[in-house]
Amino acid sequence: MTMPEGNNLTKAGFKALETGAVTLATLGVLGVSGYLYHVNYQKRVLKKIRFAFNEGDPSLDMAFHSHDETDPEWVVRDEQTFIDKAVSGNGLGRYYLIIGEKGTGKTSMLLEGLRRVQGRNCTMFEAHSDPEIVRIRLGKALNYQYHEDYIGSLFSIRGPRDTTALLDIERAFDKLEEVALDVVKTKGRPLVLIVNSTHLLREDDDGNNLVELLQQRAEAFAASGLVTMIFNSDDYWVYERFMRLGTRLDVITIKDLSRAKTVEALQIWRRKYFDQNVPVEFCNRIYDMVGGRPQFLNRVAQHTDMLAHAQQLVDTEKTWFLNQCGLLGEDMDDDVMESGKFSGSAMLLAKELVEMEKAHIDANGNRLPDDDHLLPSLPLWKARQVMTRADYIQKYDNLNIFTIDSKSHVRADSAPMMEAFRQICAEPGFDELLEETLDRVSAIESLGRTRELVLKDLVGGGKYQIDFNKGNSWKGVRDSFVMEVVAPPNEEDGEDD
Repeated sequence: MTMPEGNNLTKAGFKALETGAVTLATLGVLGVSGYLYHVNYQKRVLKKIRFAFNEGDPSLDMAFHSHDETDPEWVVRDEQTFIDKAVSGNGLGRYYLIIGEKGTGKTSMLLEGLRRVQGRNCTMFEAHSDPEIVRIRLGKALNYQYHEDYIGSLFSIRGPRDTTALLDIERAFDKLEEVALDVVKTKGRPLVLIVNSTHLLREDDDGNNLVELLQQRAEAFAASGLVTMIFNSDDYWVYERFMRLGTRLDVITIKDLSRAKTVEALQIWRRKYFDQNVPVEFCNRIYDMVGGRPQFLNRVAQHTDMLAHAQQLVDTEKTWFLNQCGLLGEDMDDDVMESGKFSGSAMLLAKELVEMEKAHIDANGNRLPDDDHLLPSLPLWKARQVMTRADYIQKYDNLNIFTIDSKSHVRADSAPMMEAFRQICAEPGFDELLEETLDRVSAIESLGRTRELVLKDLVGGGKYQIDFNKGNSWKGVRDSFVMEVVAPPNEEDGEDD
């Protein structure tokens, strides 16, 4: 017995409706689940970033690992007060640039400030010349993965990293802003983000764009009181770059230790390394040789013969300077003219600083006593006049030969480098070698500006008639002369005669 055709159609219609309902329900469940996952993921991202600013932040473990938190022997410096204020978040409405020469203790002071607040509301990362590495380090500091762990990326045609480093850094700051809004409302204190070694950013298009992005964010965060950004740099160009657009920028200059602080530091470090008390007079001798650079003082304190190692530091700086800017003399090849210019300009500036220092030397050749022996310096514009070049000074700063401070004054990068200048300028024949190098550079440049004109038609009795005007050419007054080549007399014919 066969079923009526109408019943078959009805069953097929019900099955189609049932299949459609199941499909719609499945899609609805997937859509709701995806939406809930997305909402939960966004909340989790913000929670993870908030966790990055809690006490005991994993991003600071490496920095604190090399910093002895239990060591009470810390040389307190005047600048530490300003750094503590910035790190603690009390500098509302400002962002900071910490600038100073390499080895003056900038990073150590930042770590000390972080230790005092136990890393609460703070995080720090190291800059790099590659923006992609900056992106990764910023993400690690903020505990932010740039949606690379987002499961929705599995169903996306475009990959999660199909973008640029700058865009990702901008997105990270957007998330940081959301977290900072909540933190400021609940705790009343801004977050603190420290960018260490800012001078490592390149001065190319990508680097300048990144610096501009960081400064724009720092200005906006300072204006809103959400995040206090702190930049740490060894080189002057970062300061010069920030000053163009900086309206809420505060500059903290870190200098070498004074004589009194140097004596204190040497005595502390010597007790720490050798359990030995060093007389004040001996510490003053070390200070006269290497100055108050903490990096040098710590090295000296770790050696048994402190005076010998202090002299070795001077020799090392002298060798470094000569390797980078050694004079080549009058035998310099024309292919290395640029090196000759670079070296000659550096020696001119070093000689000028040595001449300036002679005003502080008595008749017996001894330096006049001073509590904090200040290195001679001259304004940046004057240094460029002495060098006769405006573009080399930044390269010297990058090479740690000369330094430019926040007041745009140029001096030797350190006391050992200044001692190297003195020794080089006092060597016999230095002035003659410098003059020969400069003359050789001038001669090569002159040859480059000279063009040789060869008149081949004059050979074999050819002549040129050259007309030229004198005075009133409009009256038709013209003078001319004839150029021809006269063959020299044949010496053999003269002998036969």
